Amino acid sequence: MKKRVLALLLTATMVASCLVGCGGKSSNDAAGSDSSAATDSSAATDDSSAATDDSAAADDSSAEAIDYGSGNITIWVADNVVDFTKTTAEEFLAANPDFSGYTVSVEPVGEGDAAGNMITDVAGGADIYGFAQDQITRLVSAGALAPVVGDNAAFVTEQNDAGAASAAVVGDVTYAYPMTSDNGYFLYYDSSVITDPTSLEQILADCEAAGKNFYFEINSGWYQPAFFFATGCTLTYDTDDNGNFTNCNIDYVSDKGLVALKEIIEVASSPAFQNGSSVDNGTNIAAIVDGTWDSDPAKAAFGDNYACAKLPSFEGSDGQTYQLSGFGGFKLLGIKPQEEAGKLAVCHALAQHLTSTEVQLARYQAAGWGPSNVAAQQDSAVQADEALAALASQLAYTIPQGNYPGDYWNLATALGDDVRTGTLNASTSDDDLTAALQAFQDTCISYAQ
Repeated sequence: MKKRVLALLLTATMVASCLVGCGGKSSNDAAGSDSSAATDSSAATDDSSAATDDSAAADDSSAEAIDYGSGNITIWVADNVVDFTKTTAEEFLAANPDFSGYTVSVEPVGEGDAAGNMITDVAGGADIYGFAQDQITRLVSAGALAPVVGDNAAFVTEQNDAGAASAAVVGDVTYAYPMTSDNGYFLYYDSSVITDPTSLEQILADCEAAGKNFYFEINSGWYQPAFFFATGCTLTYDTDDNGNFTNCNIDYVSDKGLVALKEIIEVASSPAFQNGSSVDNGTNIAAIVDGTWDSDPAKAAFGDNYACAKLPSFEGSDGQTYQLSGFGGFKLLGIKPQEEAGKLAVCHALAQHLTSTEVQLARYQAAGWGPSNVAAQQDSAVQADEALAALASQLAYTIPQGNYPGDYWNLATALGDDVRTGTLNASTSDDDLTAALQAFQDTCISYAQ
């Protein structure tokens, strides 16, 4: 039965490809090789239910005539999961005789470099590659991602958490398979010092009383928005089909922007404050805003007092309470458009397998990557991971990081540095703080003009 389903799916892909070549349906339709059944045992339903169906017999006979082709599939992933990915992919191909004509080459190209390499040379790029979700618009514009449609798109939506699934979508089209929901930041803290991790004011008070440090990288364009997004500010960019920035959605020049900036100033004025986001680079730490990649150093630093939590809330200058927000991020697995329908079908089947519940759990166990798959997230080991649990709680208050101009990051650094050096301080008038926000906002807007 599985072979018959695969045959039907490949036939549909071939038909769609022919239609494209004849000026029929769009290439988006052509990419819809719903080979999800290749990796889903549930697709192999009771053959007896179809045994009396004449068309089933015809389908079974046609399966013998279908050839997926042969060749090599190149995969780019981060260095620390190269061996894991190669072993997993080879086991998958070996378990599916229909794909026996294919081999895989797995190369160490991290999510930070993969998108740039693909955009520079799509034809020479990998067939399947991991990338950070903020690069998806650029990749779509460059023609470096095959759409994920039909049952495969349903797999993405149904199997993954809402944030990860939405991160794989551009417009109304899904373009990738989520691999992780673990790129964001939260609070690591020493439980023997911090009495209430839900309150930023209490965290600072506890650190001051103990003579310990609280780390937050206020001059980073990634961490800094935690304050502005908390008060309800917006800072996002729109792009056209070519990846050009067309509009900046920003409202930092507002009462809520003023509250956020004042809070940054207040935090920076604490004697416990240190600017930074790396446990390894910190000293005398009692609390730090950091990510899952630093869980081992945090455990070493805090020992038996190691603890994690979502980011705290703070009381703004207007007397209201705000939950710190920020960016959330996801790792995605994309497929390069293929000339051969058979190879495209195999790539979809392989990509889906590499992002399945089973493999996401195995990858977590091998490399600590936090699953995006909702079933994997319920696994007892994942649930017991304090860092992932804290991040999962925090992601509910974040926005997915989209595309931002390169100059934005330098601009955010400059704003944070103005606070760190005292150019903007507790004595700065509201008019002058607003002027600083106006300059920041105008410059952000200029990047999209």
